[in-house]
Amino acid sequence: MNEATRQKLMGVSVATLATALYKRGLRSQVIQEVHPVAPKGRNMVGPAFTLRYMPAREDRNQLAEFRKPDHPQRAAIEACPSGHVMVIDSRKDPRAASAGDILITRLMVRGAAGIVTDGGFRDAATIGGLDMPAYHTRPSSPTNLTLHEAIEINGPIGCGDSPVFPGDVIVGDDDCVIVIPADIADEVADEAVEMTAYEDFVIERVREGETIIGLYPCTKDEHQVRFKEWRAQNGR
Repeated sequence: MNEATRQKLMGVSVATLATALYKRGLRSQVIQEVHPVAPKGRNMVGPAFTLRYMPAREDRNQLAEFRKPDHPQRAAIEACPSGHVMVIDSRKDPRAASAGDILITRLMVRGAAGIVTDGGFRDAATIGGLDMPAYHTRPSSPTNLTLHEAIEINGPIGCGDSPVFPGDVIVGDDDCVIVIPADIADEVADEAVEMTAYEDFVIERVREGETIIGLYPCTKDEHQVRFKEWRAQNGR
């Protein structure tokens, strides 16, 4: 992805991005019921690399499947490009784990920007301590083979009811995760930076006792004048 866009998205919130996408008619881009395994204090940003699970069938999903070098779950970990976010369609079902700490550590060492599942991770406490953002629904110990079969790498998926296409830009903060369609990522990042600057101005004014009426959203010219002065003073 555009490196300038990546840097801009590192400094804006998912909430701000959700508003920018809502202005464009996109209402379902936040991945629902997905949370940080542990807060990182920084954003996760990268293009999506996807893995899709389907319901497991017992004769196809014994532990011996993991011995196969082309097993899709293992293969996806080794194929995810550096700087990308692996996004897993785990059928919104955390009863069996999407992955564990060994695979996610390998993903981190290979340079991934993060990992997201609408299911759960096993070894969640260890994953939370890794220096890579990870998002899931809740901890889950059973192996994915008990309920899920990894079936497709890097195709379109649904994750937490959000549509995700390979290459879409994924942004996560300490609240949640959002999906930005790849073709509008640059313009959304630009707008979000502008929105964030105004929001930072607003919060300063509110802390000083200013009413939000006319300030947020801005409906008075006087606030635009003050905002312009504030930007000059703060290099924004």
